[in-house]
Amino acid sequence: MICPFCRHDDSRVIDSRPVEDGTQIRRRRECPQCSQRFSTQEVALLNIIKRSGATEPFSREKVLVGVRKACQGRPVNEDDLVLLAQRVEETLRATGQAEIEANEVGMAILAPLRELDEVAYLRYASVYRNFASLEDFEGEIALLRALPSNSSTPSSASKTTASSSSISGKS
Repeated sequence: MICPFCRHDDSRVIDSRPVEDGTQIRRRRECPQCSQRFSTQEVALLNIIKRSGATEPFSREKVLVGVRKACQGRPVNEDDLVLLAQRVEETLRATGQAEIEANEVGMAILAPLRELDEVAYLRYASVYRNFASLEDFEGEIALLRALPSNSSTPSSASKTTASSSSISGKS
């Protein structure tokens, strides 16, 4: 690392610590030439390879925009969407690859979105997977019914139990 004070081409790391949500590292450095100290921040790059072959940096905001459209009119709050985008980024970074196909980003969105809201999942999957007919929707709905997500099954079962017990309690 080049010293910003004397332009010496080397420095020594004194301290390192993660910053933000662990995607950056802050390093405290010292120049062996002039003994000045300075800080740097390092970010591991994650590039997305688009269908056209062009690459661009990963953007949580783009994930949020796409998922927000699928969640329009659904009982999903903004905090849940931000957590979903964070989970997607963590999943992609966990692969250890610096460049990821855009298709893999869409696949990484599907599982957490299904846990969040099945209707939003179906909307997103229909666009992402290019559903062309009712059979495509029916097939995906059949899969949703065959493999219920963890978040919707217990809550809907407990709501049904709570409703029927409150009704029978008032009789």
